[in-house]
Amino acid sequence: MMFRVRIIDQFIWLISHLPIYAAISFLLIACNTSQERSTPIKNTQTNDFAVASAHPLATQAGINILQQGGNAFDAAVAVTAVLAVVEPYASGLGGGGFWLLHLADSDQNVMVDGREVAPLAATRDMYIGADGKSTDQSVSGPLAAGIPGTAAALVHIAEKYGQLPLSTTLRSAVDLARDGFQVSEYYQSRADAVIKRLSTFPQTADIFLPQGEVPQIGDVLQQSDLAKVLESISKYGVSGFYEGEVANKLVNSVQQAGGIWQLEDLKNYKIIERQPILGNYKNIDIVSAALPSSGGIVLMQVLNMLSAYDLQGMSDTDRKHMIIEAMRRAYHDRAEFLGDEDFVDVPVDKLLSMKYAKTRFSDLNMQFATPSLNLIDQDIVEAFPIVEEAQNTTHFSILDQKGNHVAATLSINYYFGSGFVAEGTGILLNNEMDDFAIQPGHANLWGLIGSEANAIQPGKRMLSSMSPTFLFDGKRTAILGTPGGSRIISMVLLSTLAFSEGATAQEMVQLPRYHHQFLPDEIQFEKGVFNEKTRSALKSKGHALNELGRNYGNMHTVIWNQQTNEVTAASDSRGIGQAQVGTN
Repeated sequence: MMFRVRIIDQFIWLISHLPIYAAISFLLIACNTSQERSTPIKNTQTNDFAVASAHPLATQAGINILQQGGNAFDAAVAVTAVLAVVEPYASGLGGGGFWLLHLADSDQNVMVDGREVAPLAATRDMYIGADGKSTDQSVSGPLAAGIPGTAAALVHIAEKYGQLPLSTTLRSAVDLARDGFQVSEYYQSRADAVIKRLSTFPQTADIFLPQGEVPQIGDVLQQSDLAKVLESISKYGVSGFYEGEVANKLVNSVQQAGGIWQLEDLKNYKIIERQPILGNYKNIDIVSAALPSSGGIVLMQVLNMLSAYDLQGMSDTDRKHMIIEAMRRAYHDRAEFLGDEDFVDVPVDKLLSMKYAKTRFSDLNMQFATPSLNLIDQDIVEAFPIVEEAQNTTHFSILDQKGNHVAATLSINYYFGSGFVAEGTGILLNNEMDDFAIQPGHANLWGLIGSEANAIQPGKRMLSSMSPTFLFDGKRTAILGTPGGSRIISMVLLSTLAFSEGATAQEMVQLPRYHHQFLPDEIQFEKGVFNEKTRSALKSKGHALNELGRNYGNMHTVIWNQQTNEVTAASDSRGIGQAQVGTN
């Protein structure tokens, strides 16, 4: 089903890390694991289907499509579209994302790349002011928006992989946009966080700030213009968004407000199908997002570095120290090497090799943290604050009865994106241009830095951390992902490690979370995750600790036990999502 890292490669690496008796033990275990997994008990179809998403209305829309005879890909279209209506703070037709698909009939995996692209008029230093410093135009207003890909992805998935017409799969989204949905406390808190930006643009305020304020809990939010755009897509496909009346409204509104979109930008937008990142960690086969997502590469780099060690046999402090040190090195490589592979050469094979992992981890010191500044040219470093209110993005996971599955992570990059709605469309535009490296050493909203590999170029896709992922241990398949900006990868990592140790879907989504992204050089963690003993031990090793004021992430996971044919699903209690298992 998936690529396996060769046992001999792992053994050679291990010899250089551990005493010979431990290496021999590892080889015996690995061989036994390989033998066990070569003939797994595996059902190719299931009695149940499941949807787990960030909003109950989206989950229900997906379930309804599956009950109507649609497959996982039809359900993915419905869920994506409904989330675009009910979660304007997280995703939408004005944004993009990655849809990871598993095709049961052919046992193949494909990543549908619907990431935004830089407009043709974009320039390398377009967000650098006369004083040489970056401006806020990569964050707020139409100049911050890349050309969106979500609408094209809806059509692509429906036409190539679905069984039902768009008029059916988009119906729930159209109805919810036209008739409205009730505002929740969760919605209200996110709108409150960016109310100043929402009020900057009259057409945005008209929709999201009726009477000049955030709607009250229980109020009904209607988006009639958005409903019309969804209907246009259902009737005319790609041309219903990227050409004709909708395209003209988008471009005219953007240009009048100082943006640089052109009709050619929209007409030229193309979905790209990519080969996912494939890897193996001990007994787990892994499929994850490929460039322009950094998710799969960074995830596998960390797991490759950890694969020679018995994490379960370590003390809690040593385990966390080792995982954090692997994160530090992989995130450094993200900053230095990764970008849109269609524009720059990225040494993917090298970064994913076990030989490189051995070299990368050769300076690991179990007694002391490695200062991140030792890894870089200090001349390019500036402050790296992370904007805590920038919790955005959304994720859903789907499994159908034929064994098809989808993990999709979608975004507009910031609460309510750029804050700019193109007049007459109801479409809230992204501010994904901030995910480019605005200048070397400059941190984006998430404190992430980048190199020339992720510099702005016309038509280029900005680097992302979105990491929809599949895991398979010979008996169980897990479908997972989460929002959370730069912390997405570390959340998926911790869940992968837990899955390898037998965790359930519920346990995976509820895991306590901690994170290190190279810069800022600190361990970020949810409140209460580290007790005083662990804090003291990590500090004694030289780690800086940053306990966040709140929890983060919103993971949604489906697990199919192909040995027992049991399907379970779970949604993160940190959000308002819903996981549902059903049957026809």
